[in-house]
Amino acid sequence: MKRREMIQASALLAASAWAPAGFARGMPQDHEARIRELIGKMTLAEKLGQMTQIPGGRQKALNSKLDAAMLDRVRRGEVGSFLHVAGAAALRDLQRVAVEESRLRIPLLFAMDVIHGYRTIVPVPLALAASWDLDAAEQAARLAAEEAWAAGLHWTFTPMVDIARDARWGRVVEGAGEDPYLGSRMAEAQIRGFQGADLGTGRRVLACAKHFAGYGAAEGGRDYDGAELSARTLHEVYLPPFHAAMRAGAATMMTAFNSVGGVPMTANAELVRGELRGRWGYDGLIVSDWNAIVELINHGVAATPAEAAALALRAGIDMDMASGTYAAHLGDAVAADPSLVALVDGAVARILTAKARLGLFDDPYGFGDPAAEQKPLARALAGELARRSIVLLRNEGALLPLRPGRARALIGALAADASSALGSWRGRGQATDVWTLQAALEGKVAGYAPGTDIAEAVALAGRVDEVILVIGEDYDLSGEARSRADIGLPGSQAALVDALKATGKPIIVVLMNGRPLALEKVLEGVPAVLETWFLGIQSGPAIVEVLTGAASPGGKLPIGFPRTTGQVPMSYAHAPTGRPANPDLAVDSARYRDVGIGALFPFGHGLSYARFDYGPLVVEGMRVSVAVTNAGSVAGDEVVQLYVRDPVASVARPVMELRGFLRVTLKPGETRRVTFELSPAQFGFWRDGKWIVEPGEIQLMVGSSSADIRQRGSLKIAKGSTGSVPAASIETRTAVL
Repeated sequence: MKRREMIQASALLAASAWAPAGFARGMPQDHEARIRELIGKMTLAEKLGQMTQIPGGRQKALNSKLDAAMLDRVRRGEVGSFLHVAGAAALRDLQRVAVEESRLRIPLLFAMDVIHGYRTIVPVPLALAASWDLDAAEQAARLAAEEAWAAGLHWTFTPMVDIARDARWGRVVEGAGEDPYLGSRMAEAQIRGFQGADLGTGRRVLACAKHFAGYGAAEGGRDYDGAELSARTLHEVYLPPFHAAMRAGAATMMTAFNSVGGVPMTANAELVRGELRGRWGYDGLIVSDWNAIVELINHGVAATPAEAAALALRAGIDMDMASGTYAAHLGDAVAADPSLVALVDGAVARILTAKARLGLFDDPYGFGDPAAEQKPLARALAGELARRSIVLLRNEGALLPLRPGRARALIGALAADASSALGSWRGRGQATDVWTLQAALEGKVAGYAPGTDIAEAVALAGRVDEVILVIGEDYDLSGEARSRADIGLPGSQAALVDALKATGKPIIVVLMNGRPLALEKVLEGVPAVLETWFLGIQSGPAIVEVLTGAASPGGKLPIGFPRTTGQVPMSYAHAPTGRPANPDLAVDSARYRDVGIGALFPFGHGLSYARFDYGPLVVEGMRVSVAVTNAGSVAGDEVVQLYVRDPVASVARPVMELRGFLRVTLKPGETRRVTFELSPAQFGFWRDGKWIVEPGEIQLMVGSSSADIRQRGSLKIAKGSTGSVPAASIETRTAVL
């Protein structure tokens, strides 16, 4: 039997008892009975209708496709879900057609990409990850859920938990960066925020962990391209956030466009039905990405739409997003192979279970509130989230915070770009909602120049004492299908920087961007650099508060910044080598000869206006603690970071791996003790198809970044063991004493 046939056979065997596996654990028996009864009444066409999600509009024209013909499809039971729809009144009317005019009266699921806000747009996910603040990430998701719920929505396609180590990939902006431990914690926080404590009550929506799996490892950073990953890298780096998301209760997951090892994820029975469904026991709804099922033909693994539909079904895809392949062609595949009916029934059971968990069978109109839909924007929370996401990258000569009595120019088109402040995936946010940096500095600077006319900018700089220079990339240069071969400054911005340097005036660079940029040469001689990402509607006031010292920056980088594009992909958690990088070029070592070693700004890096001292590291069994003191003159936040390394193992381990962090606020002179509670399973690695924990020494490193380690120690693993959970997905319990 061929390998693909073996996978398909095992998938069919696993699905033969679809009914128990089709229901979420803890599903009330009356709902189970209702769903069984519905499936028993359905025609095959109605089942395929439940497995079909149709765009009800376009991103910029929601609800625009909800014409009479589309409503007739709802009446015939040919649609299970709509995306690109919103609005409490409109969706109530659409739901009425489903539950009052269709044969089986099954409610619809309404979905939209609510990524970092619905009406109130908050910092993009990469920026929120830079806060290293799990409460902030949960608050952001809760706000988005409440506003989406008010608009009648049930489902959002976030969080994106893909690990990204190649900043050329445009979707870096949508995730939590390069580290699986940080990514796992951010995934959990967002799922808690979106789904609440109980999916059946409150202003909540279904979360969707995406894109399973390896999407962030696309070759060359090219969106949609394939990934070549070892089994160890897949399990240790790219899968942990998905496992954490599952344990946090993610009601849905989405498969990725890409292939891994030549097998498209939309047809990857081994990973989706085998790993995710089988070995992990995930029982939620799995949806394809947009049009991905029919694109299996482009991948070269299916010759016809019917073959593509059968492959996706066997892999474990419950719902077809946008392509219509299940609705139009899966019936033909079932006719050719009647054993597929069991898989169809399992998929429908999971879809109906998701609807039941939301309470839609009990109250199909329980979502949407026209009055709440008109509530004012949550500007106070948006501002707080923006402040906590800002990272101070450089501050030579303590140029920041700004000193009074000095004349300053504001230069750079992004300072006034309200649209870019919204970032990609801006929900229903509007540029008119945004308070830009230019507006926030109105009357506080001597003048503003967009920088498109370099001579004008230089002339303005000549009349002031200091320059606030805003550079980066506009929102449309990062996001889906926005990969870039060169992640330096786009356009003529580098020439603008050089011209302003020539004036001799001190320059404070404010970066606005959705990915790390390669800026070593551009930033030479620039004393102060502030990373602000795309911060949402309150970006301007938040940046001004940090510039002026009204707030001390406390963010840290969730992904390192390369010196030049040629360094990527890169990670602080790289494998060791027999010839480690050596600054002496006379020594043959693992480095580039034309740039410095390592990142320009490393993972975990971020400065403060305060100064933090670390006491000795105390290790008591698996409990690690360190005293941290604010030795500065202003209050500030420090993100205390715990890294580990297994120095001698049966396989080479990364030079360091994050295994704990906590953001702590300290007043001047205040000391707090931060504790980390570890477990042996957190030092496991993937070998021979299982998680292995070997006995021996584990090195401990605590500090302010991956490159700023303040204290070291070690602990012992007394006894080897095996595990079933990805090491990086396991949370380290933290406390402040």
